[in-house]
Amino acid sequence: QVQLVESGGGLVQAGGSLRLSCAASGRTLSRHTMAWFRQAPGKEREFVAGIRWSGNGIYYADFVKGRFTISRDNAKNTVYLQMNSLKPEDTAVYYCNAVSVPGATIRDVLFDSWGQGTQVTVSS
Repeated sequence: QVQLVESGGGLVQAGGSLRLSCAASGRTLSRHTMAWFRQAPGKEREFVAGIRWSGNGIYYADFVKGRFTISRDNAKNTVYLQMNSLKPEDTAVYYCNAVSVPGATIRDVLFDSWGQGTQVTVSS
């Protein structure tokens, strides 16, 4: 059974940057399209960015285009999310999962189990 572990979150001021990591154990991610999602308090979990197994075919939600960059290192079985120019509205718990398509919705998630997520808090 795959275990996903997200890390790299924290408290940052608006305009700051963070780099999130998603590491997997129990299963190789190298052939999976992977995506980042986020969930803010009282809101549904939403798609942020997705990347095909090859590293091509990258998709972003409109609200992060030009600010966030998704990447992956298949040798390390890890997916990253570089977040720049952070805004208070980016405050959420961030999760990763495998998806069937890079421009995914929550219905396209492949792994039943989610990691614990990593909290990102952006202060104004």
